[in-house]
Amino acid sequence: MSEHEHVHGDSHSEVHSSSDVVELNDLAGQLLADLPNHPQGRTARTVLSGPRMRAVVIALAQGAELGEHESPPAATLYVVAGRVTLKAGEQEWSLSAGQLVPIPPARHSVEAHEDSAILLTVAL
Repeated sequence: MSEHEHVHGDSHSEVHSSSDVVELNDLAGQLLADLPNHPQGRTARTVLSGPRMRAVVIALAQGAELGEHESPPAATLYVVAGRVTLKAGEQEWSLSAGQLVPIPPARHSVEAHEDSAILLTVAL
């Protein structure tokens, strides 16, 4: 299990090639519906994995958190469904569905304020 998979609980990964089209809303709905089967309050699916980048859809139950962890060289967080807060040091972003933010190059955490699905895109 990679460090990313350990941090984000990505035990249900599926790697897709760059030619595959991913329906984010459908996948987010599936992961959110599956949350009751995950007592830790989160589940994830890798939708793209290559030598330079990775994209992962993560579902978080209300109140679940991705605890503080290191930032990759470059990353973005897009909220597919729900509401989350991204915290990095003294900075904080309250985000809702449809919003995208670059993740700062600092230790950060994400907390879900309702059942939520996010798309994390990471440069490797």
